[in-house]
Amino acid sequence: MELLFLPPTDQKDKRSVPRVAFRSYHVPKSGDSKYSGFCYIGKNAYHIEKLVKAYKNGYASGDLANVKAELLRGLGSERNIIPEVIFCEAKFDFAVIRGFNDFLRQHPILKSVPFVLDGSGLSQKELSLYRQNTRPDEILFLQDSDDKGLKEKIQFLRKIKAGAVPRIEESLYRKVDFSTITKRTFDILASSIALLILSPLFLLIALAIKLESGGPIFYIAKRAGRGYRIFNFYKFRTMQVGADKRINELTHLNQYNSEGHGPVFFKINNDPRITKVGAFLRNSSLDELPQMINVFLGDMSLVGNRPLPLYEAETLTTDDYAARFLAPAGITGLWQIKKRGNKDMSVEERINIDIDYASKCNFATDLWIIANTPSALLQKENV
Repeated sequence: MELLFLPPTDQKDKRSVPRVAFRSYHVPKSGDSKYSGFCYIGKNAYHIEKLVKAYKNGYASGDLANVKAELLRGLGSERNIIPEVIFCEAKFDFAVIRGFNDFLRQHPILKSVPFVLDGSGLSQKELSLYRQNTRPDEILFLQDSDDKGLKEKIQFLRKIKAGAVPRIEESLYRKVDFSTITKRTFDILASSIALLILSPLFLLIALAIKLESGGPIFYIAKRAGRGYRIFNFYKFRTMQVGADKRINELTHLNQYNSEGHGPVFFKINNDPRITKVGAFLRNSSLDELPQMINVFLGDMSLVGNRPLPLYEAETLTTDDYAARFLAPAGITGLWQIKKRGNKDMSVEERINIDIDYASKCNFATDLWIIANTPSALLQKENV
């Protein structure tokens, strides 16, 4: 399809999709270039209409070559305009998307434009394949995004690209140093030895869970770790079957006060969903043992910031909070040592502790945290 400029220039369409003035932003290291509008690669009319509503201006094409040519034309024009963001439908071949992304990354000016893959309609397995094989700056779901949240996310990505905040992706593909190698080696050795030694205990706990409440032995949930990477998180099940479905009816008991805005955490003292065996496992922290599987697989580390449920992680994508995801997900961490059992702890306190660890973490700090974890575990709390 030929390049389609939005909104159209005929008077009828101008009334339905008004053209407005833009605030222009200077591209880093190129004072002559300015951001304006969006670029969409694909043919989904609903998504294009959604972007027109959010940005009021932009263009779309079903051909990556057309878009590449238009980007270069925009840079060569008198106004020297480039889009604020480039969206691409996840329908093209991996190699084609990766080639286009490489073109952007290698360009001295276009490398500052966020390249976002629209993952609408993809399964979790497909999302993982696209993320691994195309390496976009982010994968979003336009079909589920509201205008305000979408623009806030794009603004955050632009600041990352400009170097105003640490780049999450670079933390995932950063150069491996001695501390990183030491930490990972320690994780592999410790987790493999623990899994071997504790296997009889695993069997006893599994039997107790089955005898009391039936259902699955493990609680497996999607969690967000370093760089917002999503993985399967393992714990021994400590709650009644179907406990996740009761969150809405228990919101009023949430330890973390929430007024409907900002970051959200969910935690209840004396949670009524917890079984008797589950209470023992939680008080002794034995429910955390299956996370050794996550450590061995590389999803987590022994020490890090707690991996968050997706509904919590999605509230922490702003400039002030994203730095906590620069650290690996961990079984124990600085937050558990400093604040475990403090029911008066605020959301901001918890996030600041996580950010503090992410900015200062090293192997020596990890050893100190591990040494102090047993005393923290002795603090009785039903969490």
